[in-house]
Amino acid sequence: MSTGKLYRSKGEEFVATVHYKLLDESPINWWGEFTLTEYMRVSDGDGYMIVLEDNRKGRCSLKRRVNRAVSGVPPLYHYRFKGRGPLE
Repeated sequence: MSTGKLYRSKGEEFVATVHYKLLDESPINWWGEFTLTEYMRVSDGDGYMIVLEDNRKGRCSLKRRVNRAVSGVPPLYHYRFKGRGPLE
């Protein structure tokens, strides 16, 4: 898995470092999954920006995967991210 960074509200507020896997990328939309590198609560919804390992970034929405196994104590949840438009 690759390492990236998650920001809130236009890339101004750092949220967490993530281990992500980009599963599909097209010029119109892209999506993938990630886990946080440390325990914290992240709300579902819009208003996030993900910066990938190759410094490309894009706005995305998050959804916690409740049917996916968690790992560690405290638990590290899996999230799905979806973005629109090209990664820049």
